[in-house]
Amino acid sequence: MKKKILVVGGAGYVGGVIVDLLLSRKNYDVTVFDNLLYEDSYRKNCKFISGDIRDKKFYKKSLNKYDVIVWLAALVGDGACAINPGLTDEINFQTLKKLSNKYKKRIIFISTCSVYGAQNGFLDENSSVNPLSHYASSKLKCESILKNKNSIIFRLGTLFGVSDNYSRIRMDLVVNTLSAKAFFEKKMSVFGGEQFRPLLHVKDVARAIEIAIKSKKRGIYNLSYKNMKIIDIAKEIQKYFKNTKIIKTKIKFQDARNYKVRNIKASKDLSFKAKYNLKYGILELKKLLIEKRIKNFNDPRYTNQKYLEIFKETI
Repeated sequence: MKKKILVVGGAGYVGGVIVDLLLSRKNYDVTVFDNLLYEDSYRKNCKFISGDIRDKKFYKKSLNKYDVIVWLAALVGDGACAINPGLTDEINFQTLKKLSNKYKKRIIFISTCSVYGAQNGFLDENSSVNPLSHYASSKLKCESILKNKNSIIFRLGTLFGVSDNYSRIRMDLVVNTLSAKAFFEKKMSVFGGEQFRPLLHVKDVARAIEIAIKSKKRGIYNLSYKNMKIIDIAKEIQKYFKNTKIIKTKIKFQDARNYKVRNIKASKDLSFKAKYNLKYGILELKKLLIEKRIKNFNDPRYTNQKYLEIFKETI
């Protein structure tokens, strides 16, 4: 019998690569549930349900026919969630609360290392939390709901890289946006630069989720590939884009997050080790840029906050 997987929010940046990985396996029956907020169509060869997680009908359906629900649906990013905190709570928290009351099987939930806020030293899953945004706070509230459930929670590092061949590329992520600026503008502006980010390629998220589907482990797990200062990320990108300048300013960056995380628990319990490094992510993005495969990288749909500021009344 194939294991039935429902990927809620499966048409997005993270969901795209997860669905591709699961579809490549013979032992999964995959269904995607999504409202296509950022997309115009969904053309993957898998079961698809168009819908909104705020719709009461979603929770009245036979959710328990699915063996695992991968819950990705959310407003994502500090800026995007700050536009309408009430809407953020409704979409990010209230929906998961409803799910946890109706669904009795395995939940794989995507949280964020942003819950740590700004702290010194290396942080593990037992470290104190210090959310600095509505986004991080909403994820932390969700974690508390799932505490005693059959769930596994992944606190993701700062994502980068190209997902699948269908979903949009997010250009509001530090590696992706600096790479694009290096290509188009021949310069990268770095504000402060000493802030640490625990980087993670989006494809490694998919690998971790497949592990979680197979595993019976529960609880919270940090996921990252490498802790790097933003200035060092820019210097690494500079190696692959000739004649690119780094402009560093002492102006304090709006995003005060600064943290380094450990992945010992995920390594020990799940045998997870990141596979895709920073060079891989930079070069795959550079290839798309050189070949002009994306018409307009400044399109608001590639940036969560810009897109939601335009279309917030329709959400």
